[in-house]
Amino acid sequence: MNYLVVDLEMTGGDPSWHEIISIGAVLYTEEWQELGRYSSLVYPENEEAFSRPSESVHGISLQELKEAPMLDDVLPGFEEWMLGCRNLRPGAYDNAHLLKHTMICGLGIVNDYAFLRAAYGIINRNWPFSYRLLDLQTLTHTLFPVFRAAGLPAPSRHSLDAVAGFFGLEREGEGHDALEDAVLTGRCFQKLMKMVQKLKYEA
Repeated sequence: MNYLVVDLEMTGGDPSWHEIISIGAVLYTEEWQELGRYSSLVYPENEEAFSRPSESVHGISLQELKEAPMLDDVLPGFEEWMLGCRNLRPGAYDNAHLLKHTMICGLGIVNDYAFLRAAYGIINRNWPFSYRLLDLQTLTHTLFPVFRAAGLPAPSRHSLDAVAGFFGLEREGEGHDALEDAVLTGRCFQKLMKMVQKLKYEA
């Protein structure tokens, strides 16, 4: 199993109307060793759905996206990048047999997963990844109470800043950048998995 930590920026919050405009991702081995990083802007075909409130979050203007590649170029390239990280050659039309053991991961990943699935539907391309998800927020909701009971100062909030702060990590920039957030989320996963390995079970 490979882990693909993904962060997306979108034109709004509805995957049936809004679109992905930025993809940031980090690919890891099953042991959480980093294999590579990916970043791309995406031109939104539905310009009418471009949301000013969303722009205030991600800071990407429609003008900045004018020269960005379109979705039907980005997603095949995204798959090729993953396969290249593993020294595999992509198929002509479908990479599911090569990527089906790649698990999508992230912070609050259900929303990003919905947008990514919708994007594959828009360009009529087969979904190549595992249907299983790994969500950092779900894990921290479960494990932070355990850590607090053990005397560790785990936060009650589960935002990326709060989770990263618990592990002594922080953003390099002030805004939301898809790749930076994917990298930071991946580093949180790495730290958390090391802590989980130290947990002891008592009957």
